[in-house]
Amino acid sequence: MKIKRILKWSVIVIVLALLVWFQIAYWTSTNDYDRQTAAPNHPMKAIVYSDYGLSNLKLENIEKPVPNDDQILVKVRAASINPYDWHFVEGTPYIMRMMGVGLRKPKDIQLGVDFAGTVEAVGKNVTQFKPGDDVFGGRGGAFAEYVCRRAEGAVALKPANLTFEQAASVNIAGITALQALRDKGKVQPGQKVLINGASGGVGTFAVQIAKSFGADVTGVCSTRNVDLVRSLGADHVIDYTKEDFAKSGRRYDVILDNVPNHSLSDCRGVLTPQGKYVMIGGGGPNDSRWVGPFGRVIKTMVMSPFISQQMGMMMADTSQKDLTILADMMQSGKVKPVIDRTYKLSEVPAAIAYLEEGHARGKVVITVE
Repeated sequence: MKIKRILKWSVIVIVLALLVWFQIAYWTSTNDYDRQTAAPNHPMKAIVYSDYGLSNLKLENIEKPVPNDDQILVKVRAASINPYDWHFVEGTPYIMRMMGVGLRKPKDIQLGVDFAGTVEAVGKNVTQFKPGDDVFGGRGGAFAEYVCRRAEGAVALKPANLTFEQAASVNIAGITALQALRDKGKVQPGQKVLINGASGGVGTFAVQIAKSFGADVTGVCSTRNVDLVRSLGADHVIDYTKEDFAKSGRRYDVILDNVPNHSLSDCRGVLTPQGKYVMIGGGGPNDSRWVGPFGRVIKTMVMSPFISQQMGMMMADTSQKDLTILADMMQSGKVKPVIDRTYKLSEVPAAIAYLEEGHARGKVVITVE
């Protein structure tokens, strides 16, 4: 009995300690918004926010960044919106906040990742880029007039046949599609690949990349996007308003699932015995606000030991190497970015709101003047 009482009170003490820690951490969660927006010496325009929520985004003057010895300073000409961005705007799923994003307020006040622009200055150790080079890539805080990026990081020379707007749309969506098909799906020539959500940001890249790998590609989209997906090279297009791919009777070697609107059992049912199911990790506004797409990930982990198919989620690991591969594919005409709408830097809140509706065809791009 004594041991039971000790255990009981130990659990109570631990729970109370965690509650106290959470309250302290929550109410002390803050950022340096006021300092960064207070009369900068070398101002630049940037989208910033001091609290979670789309209504809190503002276009303000903050200090223009200065490159260190290993960085390049890029004058941003265009940027693009990703589901990644509105996760940070809303602070959801909430588990993100507990993983360092900021419990009560966002720790980092800047937003955006994908960018394209012109190199304005380089650090003394940088040899692969020079002032005047047009580049594209990814860097936190891309919704701004300037970004600094480590020269060996996710940045590459912009293909000459792309506009800045097209190049700015590539980083997250293009690399996600490439790595999902090449590294997770291990797509081989002649294999049958299903892309669910073929008309979105990742989907439009995935259709073209899968075709370049020699796959037989089926794209799933709505009625209004059938012609678009077919024009990207899809061998077959399923209009989900008229046909359910899970009931078609066809089997696929790889399923790339951008919009997980079918159960895992349904997806397994249309995979070959050794097929691969790859869920894209961006999630959507209708996901659980606490764990987002990770609940589905846990289900795939539980199922995996008992099935012959491979099922899992992937998120892009951006790199200069893969940006260069995509640049070559775009330069040769194998891949062309699809842009739905273009907004000004001051209109980023409207651009994110549009993307959050879930009907964007290809990418939503921000022009920076």
